[in-house]
Amino acid sequence: MSAKNGAIKLVAGNSNPALAREIAAWLGMDLTKASVRRFADGEVFVEVQENVRGADIYIIQSTSAPANDHLMELLIITDALRRASARRITAVVPYFGYARQDRKAGSRSPISAKLVANLITHAGADRVMTLDLHAAQIQGFFDIPVDNLFASPVMVRDIKERFDLSNVMVVSPDVGGVVRARGLAKRINAPLAIIDKRRERAGESEVMNVIGDVAGYTCVLIDDIVDSGGTLVNAADALLANGAKEVYAYITHGVLSGGAAARIAGSKLKELVITDSIQPTDAVNKTANIRLLSIAGLIGEAISRTAAEESVSSLFD
Repeated sequence: MSAKNGAIKLVAGNSNPALAREIAAWLGMDLTKASVRRFADGEVFVEVQENVRGADIYIIQSTSAPANDHLMELLIITDALRRASARRITAVVPYFGYARQDRKAGSRSPISAKLVANLITHAGADRVMTLDLHAAQIQGFFDIPVDNLFASPVMVRDIKERFDLSNVMVVSPDVGGVVRARGLAKRINAPLAIIDKRRERAGESEVMNVIGDVAGYTCVLIDDIVDSGGTLVNAADALLANGAKEVYAYITHGVLSGGAAARIAGSKLKELVITDSIQPTDAVNKTANIRLLSIAGLIGEAISRTAAEESVSSLFD
């Protein structure tokens, strides 16, 4: 496959090799040979083992756990490609770590998402492609083009295949996610409800109220990130207590840290559906009520359109 002004090449870090291989297969090409390894003291070393001079390069690397290691891999791969005279470098970051630190949450606290944006830019990236940014304004932290893709078309297709839409209600697990939930509800012509909750401390949430009549509906919770899983578990309990028939959740990024998988397994959630933007752990793979949706086709199509200098936003019209 060729770009408008040169050959396309895909380079993968170690964060999600399975997704990188799927994207390459969707595009009908092989991953560029590269070695991304560690020295004995933990330093990252990168060696690109093919000629990339003049090529249009796409680095596929989520900055998921261990976030700092994977971020350093992304930066060093970018530097290696820039010094190897790649024509254009696009950082494809399906899960953009540090996105939750997008503002000063308190006195003398950092805006780490801006720092990460600076690091990626100064390492030599010409463009960033990501998926469902936690805060859309992070696009403005970059001085290079950013394509913020949306997983909603993949989710909508799956929901239409699996549910009787006449009995589905889309639910936002908090007030901050209403815009995202409303957008998906509009796509499937479903009503919308909102969970009003109070977060007492990081990683914990207390459900306070359900805004909307959910009685008799199959409720589908929509959000961008599931980390500890506490919000989803509490939301499911609240919805069922208010008469919901069943509760499912569709979440883009399955961070699922600590004992989150066990928490989901023991919850009243019928099913948690996540994308493979983050490579699932063994615990996630073994959890019966967690299912993965592939985003390889979505990202592959976005790469193809970017390389051909065609519209990416039309993917989501």
